[in-house]
Amino acid sequence: MGFPKKIKKYLPLQPEKVLSARREELLNYIREDGTYLPKSVLHADLDRGMLDFVSNELEIFANGKKVPVVDIIITTQNWSQFTETWNFQDLDNNVSPPFISVVRQPEVKYGSLPSLQYTIPNRKQFYYASVPTWDGQRNGMDIYKIPQPVPVDITFSVKIICNRMRELNTFNKTVLQTFSSRQAYTFVKGHYVPIILDNISDESVMDLEKRKYYIQSYNFTMMGFLIDEEEFEVSPAISRVLTVMEFDTELKKGGKKKYPENPDEFEIPLTYAVGTTSFTQNYYFTADLSYISQENIDTYDIYINGDYYGSDLESIQLTSGDELVISITKDNASLESSLVWQAKLL
Repeated sequence: MGFPKKIKKYLPLQPEKVLSARREELLNYIREDGTYLPKSVLHADLDRGMLDFVSNELEIFANGKKVPVVDIIITTQNWSQFTETWNFQDLDNNVSPPFISVVRQPEVKYGSLPSLQYTIPNRKQFYYASVPTWDGQRNGMDIYKIPQPVPVDITFSVKIICNRMRELNTFNKTVLQTFSSRQAYTFVKGHYVPIILDNISDESVMDLEKRKYYIQSYNFTMMGFLIDEEEFEVSPAISRVLTVMEFDTELKKGGKKKYPENPDEFEIPLTYAVGTTSFTQNYYFTADLSYISQENIDTYDIYINGDYYGSDLESIQLTSGDELVISITKDNASLESSLVWQAKLL
């Protein structure tokens, strides 16, 4: 009967966080440096994430010692030079395998991560968070915007150099177990980045006059993304303003103003507060609506009784009992919008 080789030396006193608690933990990890914006993720960060993944998730042991990992990214240009000048040597200046190295392809292609493809072009800024502010007198709000991350595919070759088949088998088993679900993840500045195993190849050199060394290469594709903090945007939104009104307490006699009892024409102003882009109202009269003015509105769509009526129209015909819905697209989402109509009863 087989016995497990890995035995827990201690039991955790606190259970691991899951679901919303785990998401809050990741959000706190991203903001631990005191900013409301995410940290930049650039090429160097993705390289560091791959090195950490190989060192921690693909670790193997030989003769009771952990097989060392070269703590630098090697490019394909200097791999041949590295094989001639590697510094894993003993006192006799002979190479002392086994060890593992990470080689990166120089070219970085546009990514294939599905969640970041086929979106709005031209690096448009997207809403990220609303942050309250206080200048000592007034409460306000700042709007944080960031562009969509750029997906990238980076190809890495993880190579194990050894002189015994035993190390190859151990490393191969670890890789296949880690990628049994097609992909694994590395943690880069609060983000989980997927890594896919592409293929496995053997680069061993058969030379009977020299000592035999096995070189086995594992090709991986990191489906990462780039976030540049230089593209982040912070703009003020709204402020709470105290309005003071003064009244004249003296009584003044004047003629009584006369207004028509039932006017045939009147204005219908529509106000869209911050965060509101749709207006719905049922009308119980028959009238023609004529467009007068708009503010902070790019386009608007009109629906009557759930049916699309038109876009950016200057006149609308309403019948008693109709449900009118006007949805707008704001020029600036952090400001209030207004749309004014003139109603004429029929």
